[in-house]
Amino acid sequence: MASIVKIQEEILALSETDYRQLKQWLNELEWDEWDRQIEEDSNAGKLDFLIEEAIEAKEKGTLKNLEEL
Repeated sequence: MASIVKIQEEILALSETDYRQLKQWLNELEWDEWDRQIEEDSNAGKLDFLIEEAIEAKEKGTLKNLEEL
């Protein structure tokens, strides 16, 4: 396996087009991981507090409509 220094050198040697493609791929990879983590947390009930906060805000009349922001 290549060392991180070698990978960094290779990245710096990329053309602008290749660099942008690599950057896009890495961003998509990161977003996919983020989506998986959110789904796992949601399934585990770790985000239930957000629902409770929204219900409480609605009952108090302080819930904001996202379409109006």
